[in-house]
Amino acid sequence: MSKTSLLQPAFTGLLAAALALAAPARAQLLAGPGANSGSVDSIVAVVDEDVILKSELDRAVANVRNQYQGREAQLPPENVLQRQVLDRLVLMRLQVARAENTGIRIGDTELNQTLQSIAGQSGVSIEQMRAQIEGGGLSFDDYRRSVREELQMRRLQQRVVQSRVVISESEIDQFLALRNVDSTEFQLANLLVALPDGATPEQVATAEQKINGIKALMDRGEIDFRAAAIRYSDDRNALEGGDLGWREANSIPPRFAELIQGLQPGQYTAPVRGPSGFQMVQLVNVRQSGPQTVTEYQADHLLVAVNDVVGEEAARRKIDELRARIESGDDFAKIARENSDDTFSRNRGGRLDWFSGETFGPAVTQQVQALQDGQLSAVFRTEAGWHVVRRIATRQQDVTDENRRQRARQQIGERKAQDEFERFLRQLRADAYVESRLGA
Repeated sequence: MSKTSLLQPAFTGLLAAALALAAPARAQLLAGPGANSGSVDSIVAVVDEDVILKSELDRAVANVRNQYQGREAQLPPENVLQRQVLDRLVLMRLQVARAENTGIRIGDTELNQTLQSIAGQSGVSIEQMRAQIEGGGLSFDDYRRSVREELQMRRLQQRVVQSRVVISESEIDQFLALRNVDSTEFQLANLLVALPDGATPEQVATAEQKINGIKALMDRGEIDFRAAAIRYSDDRNALEGGDLGWREANSIPPRFAELIQGLQPGQYTAPVRGPSGFQMVQLVNVRQSGPQTVTEYQADHLLVAVNDVVGEEAARRKIDELRARIESGDDFAKIARENSDDTFSRNRGGRLDWFSGETFGPAVTQQVQALQDGQLSAVFRTEAGWHVVRRIATRQQDVTDENRRQRARQQIGERKAQDEFERFLRQLRADAYVESRLGA
């Protein structure tokens, strides 16, 4: 078995957890209370050869309102909220269509596993989740389709980013030479009053007046920054309260980095004119980074794969026999070279040189951590087959420099990925035929 296949169980679990924790965007929009069944449906947008119906928009808007139950005053006026939600639905529809056209498919097995993960994260069974969704006015088939489309969009984003973002070691070296990645990290939020390209002086004056008025409301304590962003911001993250996530100082535009350095958590900058319009940034929270050490292991590994050729019982008998030979004194390396299905370690006599606890997945980690140096594990099962490991040694490894390079890679990658995917979405939107019929 290759290193990739050895890693597969851990990777699959992490991916499922990530998808479960990140509530699907389309499902989140569409899984709210149903639209008024007595209303006459109509088309609110034409997207290439597809349409978005008023009932779909109403359901999405109703779900946003449901999420802000008791805080309805934080939401923008109805016409603005409808426009924001419709813009999201249009982009979702375009991304799903592009995913379909480029061959991105989500099979029933992957979809069912994701739904199980979503239900598990919510502490309910699939049947209970179905009842909750149908009780909210959405069919479970529609919810399944929404989750499938969200998975397609995520796969499309991964494909776009992976095909366009390349980070070289020399680029990391240059980044580290110019910037300190061990700097303080800041959690930020923003509020944007947008200006069109080639804005007239009157439009600039109106936008400036608007953002100054918003700031005055916040200064008087009549509304907090998050609520103001939800209600007034023109940015795509408005409904998330303007959340920008955690940023290191080096990844923040210099103009705003200087401004937030003097802020305390919860405070916000004065309005600043930028390329997209007038903007304010809030410092939500601050955290420090520092040195880090991890426990690393050296171990010998033996795998008997379960596949179409070797069934479950035969694989178990073989691994039991091989373990008995090792325990009786036969050479582990010789046995591994002759019998192991792990092609990554087989040619090295099964040796797995220094690796951290999560490298090969939770099952291997659990076994290695429970052993003493020189001790042989019991046989254990993973998705790949039956394993035996022998722990050779442990050490504490300073991974500060490795983490610095990883943080640098992450900062470069996040910036490039965001820029590239935003560019992709703009081009996707520009190339499409979109006709909004809101208010028609």
